[in-house]
Amino acid sequence: MDDEKLCLDCGTPLHGRADKKFCNDLCRNSYNNQLNSNSNNLVRNINNILRRNRRIMEELNPGGKTRVSRKKLASNGFDFDYHTRSYTAQNGKTYHFCYEYGYLPLDNDEFLLVKREEI
Repeated sequence: MDDEKLCLDCGTPLHGRADKKFCNDLCRNSYNNQLNSNSNNLVRNINNILRRNRRIMEELNPGGKTRVSRKKLASNGFDFDYHTRSYTAQNGKTYHFCYEYGYLPLDNDEFLLVKREEI
């Protein structure tokens, strides 16, 4: 038969329902996991960067507010391209946050690290 349907994952001929796409659950899961793997990897990698940034700020800022150099943040693996939100204060200065920990760029390649206490 030229119009015989094949499993989208393994290519085995399908029998049964006319709209069947996979020979079993293993093939269905394998096919869908393969389809989603690239987008899942992207999200997983970004989440790892955000968690690392948060952990670095938490370790360098035990008191809730401290100054630190760009060099110190970078040497710990901090990635300035990723944060969860930005907040512009009334004075016009913009803080960047990774969850509850944030930083404010200062002069001379220094940063003010802060911890936002949720009310």
